[in-house]
Amino acid sequence: MKPPPFRYYDPQTADEAVGLLASLENAKLLAGGQSLMPMLNMRFVQPDHVIDLNRVPELAFIREEAGRIRIGAMTRQRDLEFSPLVAERLPLIGAGLHHVGHRQTRNRGTIGGSLCHLDPAAELVTVAMTLDAEIVARGPQGERRLAMAEFPLGFMTPALELDEMLVAIDIPVPPAGHGAGFVEMARRHGDFAIVSAAATIELDGAGRIARAVLVLGGVDVSPLRMGEVEEALAGQAPSAAIFADHCRLCGAVEAMDDALVSGTYRRRIAPVMARRALEQAARHAMAKVAA
Repeated sequence: MKPPPFRYYDPQTADEAVGLLASLENAKLLAGGQSLMPMLNMRFVQPDHVIDLNRVPELAFIREEAGRIRIGAMTRQRDLEFSPLVAERLPLIGAGLHHVGHRQTRNRGTIGGSLCHLDPAAELVTVAMTLDAEIVARGPQGERRLAMAEFPLGFMTPALELDEMLVAIDIPVPPAGHGAGFVEMARRHGDFAIVSAAATIELDGAGRIARAVLVLGGVDVSPLRMGEVEEALAGQAPSAAIFADHCRLCGAVEAMDDALVSGTYRRRIAPVMARRALEQAARHAMAKVAA
């Protein structure tokens, strides 16, 4: 299939792109194109205007600023995957990217494109939720910030105004000794997750869990933060038995049905994925303490 007809725009700056977005009716932004191009070809979306962000260099960067890692919206997934700064400060991103498509996908895909597409099974969406990321959006009135937890309004619907675009993602740097884990179940490697789980764990001086974060992806229309599990784990010594016990709560979540997988099946898998992600995070945290 071929895309519907549209007018193409090639801005050189973020402000120019915002201006086009504000002045054009029924416009779409083109980032990496890994989601938009198939949707155009299948005519799931039919914009009158396409604004290409690939020649806006100010939107592609990775840098540390005052205890946060700021990532430009047009930063390629491959650049995140091989960034020494990301590997050191935010290992969960690398763990999640291992499951994103294939090398060719990551060469073109961007973090901003993935977050704005907001597929409920997308790995970077789940990772951003786990890391308490903050979205930086820019519109004609300037920039505003919103927590990643507030970003999904519904199924594949980000909390952006029609004249706004995502320009950066800010992520607080976790403590150096934290551990990160990401696992997923998919029909084959590179597919979207049927269920994924992302976790981070921080240990106190006694080797007990000072803070745990657990998020399920692919289960509902947006990632699910498992606050009950996190609270139950606080103060506990990490162990497979403890994780298995508390992760049973993940089997009671609301889970969506789709053409391939039932919500019942997702609920059966969720506790297993959650336990594995927490075990992985705990192993990494304990290894850092031992070192």
